[in-house]
Amino acid sequence: MHAHPAASPAAVGNAARSRRRGEVLRACALVGPALLLLLVLFLLPTLAILGIALTDWQFGAQSLSFVGAANFQEIFADATFRASFGNTLVYVLIVVPGTVVCALVVALLIEADSRFRSFYRAIHFLPFMATLAAMAIAWEALLHPTIGLVNQMLAAIGAPTANWLRDERTVLPVLAIIGIWQNLGFALVLFMAGLKAIPRDLYDAADIDGASSWMDRILTVTLPMLGPVSMFVVIVVALRAFEAFDTVQMLTQGGPGKASELLLYTLYRESFEFLRTGYGAAITVVFLTIVVSLTLFQARVMDRKVHYS
Repeated sequence: MHAHPAASPAAVGNAARSRRRGEVLRACALVGPALLLLLVLFLLPTLAILGIALTDWQFGAQSLSFVGAANFQEIFADATFRASFGNTLVYVLIVVPGTVVCALVVALLIEADSRFRSFYRAIHFLPFMATLAAMAIAWEALLHPTIGLVNQMLAAIGAPTANWLRDERTVLPVLAIIGIWQNLGFALVLFMAGLKAIPRDLYDAADIDGASSWMDRILTVTLPMLGPVSMFVVIVVALRAFEAFDTVQMLTQGGPGKASELLLYTLYRESFEFLRTGYGAAITVVFLTIVVSLTLFQARVMDRKVHYS
């Protein structure tokens, strides 16, 4: 028998490098489409917006001029922007906790009685799936100052009525209630999935340890185990609340007196009604910065308090 000669160190090194090169090429082939989509759909448009924000371009104009930070200086001196930013914060501060609390309570009630669980889940998820334009018409009819069902019910019990969508004191809370109603089904489905994932053994252990009442079980088992789901729901609902536009456009057009104007509606008006594209792009940059900063801060704060099983 003839022994095969041992491979030289140089040949072994070349073979190892060739394998690594092949692995890198395969990895690039797998990741490449996603990176291309990220570049085309996110990075390039973002860079384009940043560039336009530094100009005075108006939509349809044949020329533009570089104005530097002038658009951003105008934003922070603009009373309309300050009003819409304040309105947006109030809206988010109502919608996010309202959605989370209502969805969690409804999810617990549905889980307590499983006979019609699928029916309740479908009913509450319907607003999230339906077109908001159609739902806005229904809300406008319900809130009509004279023939609306809401005012008729209030008048029947002797409670004061209001012109809900035309009163500066009520319009923003009413829009926030509609926002809660719209997001409720999405958050509900997530909470119900989270409740199903909690091991039953934890409730038995809590019962042995003395947590026998339903409130004790919720506080010691349910809420801690729902931490990851709750964090996800809070972040997603907050993002959707910051992006609220349809209800304002369909129901109030920012009125009365800018009382319901939100950031995305201000961006829309400046960019597509007044055709101030450069200024609208600057608002977009500020809007994205605010949303990303608040989301990262929210995630970091909540992540410290979340229990991952």
